[in-house]
Amino acid sequence: MRTDFDPAEMSRNEFYRLLTATVVPRPIAWVSTTSADGTHNLAPHSFFTIASVAPPVVQFSSVGRKDTLRNVEATGQFVVNLAPEGLFEQINDTGTDFPHGVSEFEAAGIASEPSLRVKPPRVAVSPVALECEVHSTLRIGDGTVVFGRVVHAAVSQDVLVDGHPEISRLKPLSRLGKDEWATVAGVREISRIRHADWSGPAGDR
Repeated sequence: MRTDFDPAEMSRNEFYRLLTATVVPRPIAWVSTTSADGTHNLAPHSFFTIASVAPPVVQFSSVGRKDTLRNVEATGQFVVNLAPEGLFEQINDTGTDFPHGVSEFEAAGIASEPSLRVKPPRVAVSPVALECEVHSTLRIGDGTVVFGRVVHAAVSQDVLVDGHPEISRLKPLSRLGKDEWATVAGVREISRIRHADWSGPAGDR
């Protein structure tokens, strides 16, 4: 048995809650931007993924017109900072609806550091920062998808093992439904099977 949900018969918020509870877990882009007048903004966005590898492009969606989107449109630059487990409460703090013109870096007491290739600062204690220049934006309904070309990546040596980021050291947070967040646990590994090595469905092997 299944329960059917028709978005045409539900309110926007009702279907939003269903979507965010089922499209899980969602990685968090902790996006830092700088306004045209020089105010630094920092906000978490959980509609986030990779759009392209060559060129390297990441994407996040802003639902509604928030400071992050306005700053991105005004300056063409942003930084995606990894949201680590140890900064759970600080990341949540930066999701507060502060008045326009308030810097979340200052309000939440989060240290910043200069970026190498873009004007918006990085989160100093985040283990990974992807410095981006806007590739394009796409308006869809009440959201805007922002595509950013990664022009520089800065990764803390503390999370590298043999030159590669290690998940047990990154400890990224993700968003679930309601007010739920998740940490990484129970990591499993499996290699992609080449057709030449195919020996039938998993249930039959």
